[in-house]
Amino acid sequence: MAAAIKLAIVDDHPLFREGVVRTLEQIGGFEIVAQGSSRDDALRISQDQQLDILLMDISVPGGGLSAVEPALERHPDLKIVMLTVSEENQHVMTALQSGARGYVLKGVGSRTLAAILRTVAMGERYVCPQLSARVLVDLSSQSTAIEKPDVLAELTSREREILTLVAAGLSNKRIGLQLNLHEKTIKHHMTRILAKLNVSNRTEAAMTLRDATEHQHPPVGHPA
Repeated sequence: MAAAIKLAIVDDHPLFREGVVRTLEQIGGFEIVAQGSSRDDALRISQDQQLDILLMDISVPGGGLSAVEPALERHPDLKIVMLTVSEENQHVMTALQSGARGYVLKGVGSRTLAAILRTVAMGERYVCPQLSARVLVDLSSQSTAIEKPDVLAELTSREREILTLVAAGLSNKRIGLQLNLHEKTIKHHMTRILAKLNVSNRTEAAMTLRDATEHQHPPVGHPA
């Protein structure tokens, strides 16, 4: 028998939260190890508990979206799924760019939710179909509206720091030692850097940094 998926749920509506917990327990295959109602709860739970999945609303006090990156900074293997009523494209994109593995609307059926969580636990990503289609359209319109986008704009300061060291030829292990971070954390950051830059390897990421830097600071004697 497969091990139960260890899950925590953070939502500031107790009745809804308890309903999700009860439903998943009845379906089976899930072990609810913690519950919370705020961003601080999410960070505390992700620190204190051994979780497979953190299921979290974006509208909890303190902001669920702002909990994603710090939680993953501490535990890169944690899979975070947003369960929310918000259908705003920007919320979806922010969640995914921050590292969330899923974005699910609260109208979803209980068995569908359980199936989504199992899929995410196995390493897949999930965005409900109506939102994923809209986000793709939104991204397409943005790319045509902006002639010369700053390709590094989506990177956090930590990601830019790591990318600079990658471009200098350092390995993940050496970067981890220099920044006092676990090698696994560096690998997690690199996965997000590659996704944000839409490149497939470290060499392409380093070239993207070089090209962007040259565009911002052209060599002396060349027009800006």
